[in-house]
Amino acid sequence: MQTRLLAVMATALVSICDVAAAQTVTSVKVDVRDADVAMFSPDTTFDNAIPTPSEFLGFQLGHEPVRHHQLVDYIRHVAELSDRLTLETIGYSHERRPILFMVATSPGNQARIDEIRAQHIALTEPGSGQEISDDMPVVTWLNYGVHGAEASGMDASLPFVYHLAAAQGEAIERVLEESVVLVTAVFNPDGHAKRIAWEDAFGGKRRISDPAHMEHISDWRFARTNHYFFDLNRQWLLLTQPEPRAWMRKWHEWRPNLTVDYHEMGSNNTYYFHPGVATRTNPLAPERAEELMAEVVRTSEDFLDSEGRLYYQGEGFDNFYVGKGSTFPLVNGGVGILYEASSTRGREIETRNGLRTYRENIRKQYRTSVASIEGAVNLRQPFLEYQLDFYNSALDEANDSSTRAWVFSAPGDPARMHVFADLLNYHRISTHRLMRDIEVAGKRFSAAESLIVPVSQPQYRLIRSIFETLTEFEDETFYDVSTWTLPPAFGLDYAALSGRVFRDNLVGSEYATAMPVAEAPDESGYAYVFEWGPYHAPRALQRVLESEMLARVATKPINVATTAGDRSLPVGSIIVPLDRQERRPSDIHELMRTIAAEDGVEVHALTSGRSTTGSVDVNVGGPAARPVKPVHALLVIGDGVNLYDAGEIWHLTDYRMNMPVTLRPRDQLGDIDWNRYTHMIFPSGEYEEFEPEWAGRMRTWVAEGGSVIGMRDAAPWVRANTLDWIDPEDLEAVEAAQVEAKKKEEEEEAEAEETERLPYADKADHEAENVIGGAIFAADLDNSHPLGFGYSDRAIFLHKNVEEPMEVAENPFATVIAYTDDPVYSGYVSDENRDTLAGTPALIAERSGEGSVILFADNTNFRGYWYGTNKLFLNALFFSRVFDAPEDN
Repeated sequence: MQTRLLAVMATALVSICDVAAAQTVTSVKVDVRDADVAMFSPDTTFDNAIPTPSEFLGFQLGHEPVRHHQLVDYIRHVAELSDRLTLETIGYSHERRPILFMVATSPGNQARIDEIRAQHIALTEPGSGQEISDDMPVVTWLNYGVHGAEASGMDASLPFVYHLAAAQGEAIERVLEESVVLVTAVFNPDGHAKRIAWEDAFGGKRRISDPAHMEHISDWRFARTNHYFFDLNRQWLLLTQPEPRAWMRKWHEWRPNLTVDYHEMGSNNTYYFHPGVATRTNPLAPERAEELMAEVVRTSEDFLDSEGRLYYQGEGFDNFYVGKGSTFPLVNGGVGILYEASSTRGREIETRNGLRTYRENIRKQYRTSVASIEGAVNLRQPFLEYQLDFYNSALDEANDSSTRAWVFSAPGDPARMHVFADLLNYHRISTHRLMRDIEVAGKRFSAAESLIVPVSQPQYRLIRSIFETLTEFEDETFYDVSTWTLPPAFGLDYAALSGRVFRDNLVGSEYATAMPVAEAPDESGYAYVFEWGPYHAPRALQRVLESEMLARVATKPINVATTAGDRSLPVGSIIVPLDRQERRPSDIHELMRTIAAEDGVEVHALTSGRSTTGSVDVNVGGPAARPVKPVHALLVIGDGVNLYDAGEIWHLTDYRMNMPVTLRPRDQLGDIDWNRYTHMIFPSGEYEEFEPEWAGRMRTWVAEGGSVIGMRDAAPWVRANTLDWIDPEDLEAVEAAQVEAKKKEEEEEAEAEETERLPYADKADHEAENVIGGAIFAADLDNSHPLGFGYSDRAIFLHKNVEEPMEVAENPFATVIAYTDDPVYSGYVSDENRDTLAGTPALIAERSGEGSVILFADNTNFRGYWYGTNKLFLNALFFSRVFDAPEDN
């Protein structure tokens, strides 16, 4: 019995060992990198005459980053070898890197590509009579690298180009025969170059997946943006940068049916692609576009499902702001798809979803690129039918609209007017001269200074998006801004013309002209004067000051005698006298000619310093004309500073106004020569816990004559460290501040006790309620103040995306701008925020010792298209010491 029991036990033990061994075999660790070894599908053969990316580069994609020149060289080389591809350089970045544009289709289609494009474009032009033929190709656009830090898309363009040139078989033959594929690489060469330089600097022979490794912790903002720190994926509509102007020219030349936009997101996500959040789609986008969006991604879903890859849709991302790459097509007769891979921020990185590799991302972006062009071909007929119907229905909707046209003007500033009209024309919106003077809603529009846009155009929906305001929304959560009405941003007078006011005879010839220039001024023996209203007047003043010429600004209206007769000129007019100048009169006159020709600013030649109205008025040589000094500004950047805001200031001053500005990191201000600078500019950022050792030096510098400017979130910090700073040795002031702080703390505690209990499911919506993602506020401007010079009206609009109000200044003259009592002009703002911000200051200007403190509640330079408020910021530079503090009583 015992023997049998031992035998049974031995048998059981053997069985247990066998199970354990089997379990050991089945739990062998798998290297997840193996799943991405094969870049190309085994079901596709390729032409050996075309080199693969790895053969050309000398390394496997994903093992190290591809530099921009390597990418350019490979694409150019492949294009030379393939009769399927044509290639052109369509533009250059700020840093002079080329942007390539490729057209891929069958050799037969290439032979008649102009005919194909003409027929395709005719579908977007109602009345052309163009029908959809059986062999009409669908047009698919794929762009890579609009955010330079999101590099996998750029590297994915290489295997995709290889695929277009070298793939063999029925699938690619069908795609090339039934479609035209447009590839733009790279959208943002300068940002891409910064990203790769960082990876090469800190990536070694071994791949380090530790998220703490230096390779993974670059300041992504510098690589995401272009040279001037602009997010180019917010520029599809705005076009303030050379890169989007290059690619949008081609986009409009082709008007693709499908636009595919490649990005990366946070490392701990999986893989995202549209459709986005259904309730956050722009209301001007037809429902059919969303249906096609869901259908065309089926091929990508099939690919990812076949490999068991995680992905998601309908969460986080939306299609509301039309200035993004995946949304702009929705109001232009096409469909846009956003793809987002989880960023590895280097070669590979550990995430909560496992190890992510750069090669994995390249492969997914490439394979979904192939899936996208196949999906477009599968839906060729529906896409073309949708495009044809989109533009036909646009005219039908326009004819049913109560608004028949929009009229706009920029009195006294033809340059600003031209920039806006040029933007409209760039987007295929016909702009016309106004044939006669009209008055609409109390505003007068003169034919000499106004343009008119009839709404009965194929671009009707885009016209609505640009001109109309919006204050009611289905969903109050926004991935980006909630409004972008452009005329207020450009500071234009504008009005809608209803059927009762509009007549066809108001529409004159199409507007198409170069940037306006002014007539060359006569030579003066006394002085020259130009008004401050024109957009480029600050650039003109910069020329004067940089030439070491004396200049004065009129703080009151002046009446002067000129070679062309008597003139009445407004406050802010710039006077350049010949008296005491260290430049020859002929040199001064030549500079005035340059200002007229290159800045488009009219210059008046004075014949006398005497006012034409006699002693009741001011003279150009009197105390009401204050000297203007050269600006030597330092712009603070770096950690804790909003790079977008800083870049917009840099672009305005350096690129548009040709003003030199020193850029310096915020944590390196302690050792600068403060006396070198006249202005210190603090863009928005994180300042709540910021307590630099050099704050005392800044206060001394202001007291000695420096001007400090605080923008948005920086304004409270600048104020606290200058105007409201309390000397620790002033015990009475310290005690008063402590009492005030205690009172505020008690109020916050009382408010906390009243906190309402809410369901967790409502958390996201509740938090979004009081966020101002981007709205337009109406405000009142004191245009008699030097910081309001150049504005003829008190009414002004501001871009608003900060919820905290600025405290009212004790100085009654310090509030240059205040919001109106009902400030929300367009965009989403909660009732609570509206009531809190109504009537509060938007711009405060105070003298402090010999210097000045200037506080902006908002960003006057937002995304480079707020031309209407740029001058407020420039006034803060040129006129920061022109205004005076109140006299002590």
